[in-house]
Amino acid sequence: MGPSEDPDESTGPRVLDNRRDATRYRVLVEIAARQPAVSQEEIADVIGVTSQAVSDYVRDLVDGGFVEKRGRGRYEVTKEGVDWIITRTDALSEFVSRVSDDVLGSVDVDAAVATDALEEGDDVGLEMRDGVLHAVPEGGSAATAVVVTGGEPGEAVGVTDFEGVVEYDPGVVTVVPVPAVTEGDPPSPDVIRDRATEADLVAVGGTEAYALATRTGLPPDVRFGSATGVSQAALRGLDVLLLVSTDELSRHTTRLREDGVRYEVRDSLDR
Repeated sequence: MGPSEDPDESTGPRVLDNRRDATRYRVLVEIAARQPAVSQEEIADVIGVTSQAVSDYVRDLVDGGFVEKRGRGRYEVTKEGVDWIITRTDALSEFVSRVSDDVLGSVDVDAAVATDALEEGDDVGLEMRDGVLHAVPEGGSAATAVVVTGGEPGEAVGVTDFEGVVEYDPGVVTVVPVPAVTEGDPPSPDVIRDRATEADLVAVGGTEAYALATRTGLPPDVRFGSATGVSQAALRGLDVLLLVSTDELSRHTTRLREDGVRYEVRDSLDR
């Protein structure tokens, strides 16, 4: 069957029907990308076939009116060829979208950390621990699921068929502003250490905040992308101590407000 023939595509993209159709499509796309100077050897290397095979496909495309030969090694995709590529590319996009939405989308699978050895088909409870979803032996959990990929304790397993709601309280962010180097002295390390005893994580935003945390002996859990990281940690049930330079303060609190995270800004002198 030559490329000019156009069978019914109602069941899926034509280029997925068999290997020859897929290769024809790839050869035409490569010609379009390289025209007018087209190296059939390069195309063969890219798509993994012999140079003779590419030559046969090119001749087939020329005969079908999708490629015009301009001279030795010089080819140009015709309007019909461009239309052919667009039609099949659109069909591929629609097919991928349908697979993603209708097939993969209908199989809602999440990852959870196994607390015990689990096998496919096991019923488990779901709990939030340290901000991470855990799969636990069923019993007493408000949320349940079914294991689709098993694993050993501490490994990530796939779970689906969710029922109920995972119970946990969102965390609170305690924000301690740290003056910029031109604005004054940093807070006392003793105050910061007191604050840290009430937090699950320590995060820093800005160089002054990082210096204070390390000088206090509190290696930060979150150093980069702290505006996002702190918000996500709190939404997963963790209390966070955020040391943030004053020039970074507004950006961080704005993100917390936008995400609906509870926070309080504490004066560095207020114990």
